[in-house]
Amino acid sequence: MPEQGEAIPGRGLPRPLSRRGRIDPFIVMDVLRAANEKEAGGADIIHMEVGQPGTPAPARVVEAAHKALENSRLGYTEALGVPELRERIARHYNTRYGVSVAPERVVVTSGSSAGFVLAFLAILDVGARVAVPTPGYPCYRHILSALGARAVTLETGAGSRWAPVPAALAELNRQDPLDALLLASPANPTGTMLVGNGLAELAKACEQLGLWFISDEIYHGLEYEEPAQTALAHSGSAIVINSFSKYFSMTGWRVGWMVVPHALVRHLERLAQNLYICAPALSQYAAIAAFDACDELEANKGVYRTNRDLLLEELPKAGFTDILPADGAFYLYANVRHLTNDSASFAKRML
Repeated sequence: MPEQGEAIPGRGLPRPLSRRGRIDPFIVMDVLRAANEKEAGGADIIHMEVGQPGTPAPARVVEAAHKALENSRLGYTEALGVPELRERIARHYNTRYGVSVAPERVVVTSGSSAGFVLAFLAILDVGARVAVPTPGYPCYRHILSALGARAVTLETGAGSRWAPVPAALAELNRQDPLDALLLASPANPTGTMLVGNGLAELAKACEQLGLWFISDEIYHGLEYEEPAQTALAHSGSAIVINSFSKYFSMTGWRVGWMVVPHALVRHLERLAQNLYICAPALSQYAAIAAFDACDELEANKGVYRTNRDLLLEELPKAGFTDILPADGAFYLYANVRHLTNDSASFAKRML
């Protein structure tokens, strides 16, 4: 059924629309548009719809952007990213995780979203099956669907703190062979994390089952109990995707990165060259400075921690007693079944 305002195939168009475009909308963006319309009309809106920081880009990043503008260093860059940024990202892994990464394995992208598209195109053929934990980020499923692959639900539960476990992955693969596992820790929209040996065990399971392991690490840096682990510490074939959007407060700058096995780099380079040439040059040069803004970024995280602690204390008093572990990111995932069986309409009523 076409959405409101969508052209009906065969009416005014020379041919029916592609099935690839008939994916579900990213509903939070629809809510954001509705909220912006109300705000433009004078309403006082507290934005809780889209997962972005409430803080601006670090001052060092803005300063670096001004310098890049003055120096006119804003032509096309190499498809894999400017060498200085790739080197700085590689160094970040040694500093934060104690993991050695060669700069040649780093691929700079237009946000993590482009990273997912590149990864899926590089390793998955039409019909490929990818295990995706639930609850999870809906765009994983939508992007896979648009590319002709299939997201297969990997169930989680309270017994594993709503994180995937190897036994469930193995059973899903036994029922119908999989091609990959895609997960995030901390996760969107739950904020839960794989703790202890959880990530290492899943990496080992992927190796034993012959699956690609795609680790979305976009919320790293935003953890409140124990530090997040990178899949690179546990797997030499993992594909890691990250971004400057969340911890670094640079959502609109549209710059992210991947760390991939050496054998994938040239494949990804060819795809990037043809799909979008390069990530925005201004954002790349500015992002180099993001790694030197630790004091400001950690202060931002302190604000998120305060908000998290306040909500964990006050939401149960308001009747929201079933809340998933809020280990990281800036989300709280609360059960609203006692209020509604349609979360989309519930959000619309709240707005």
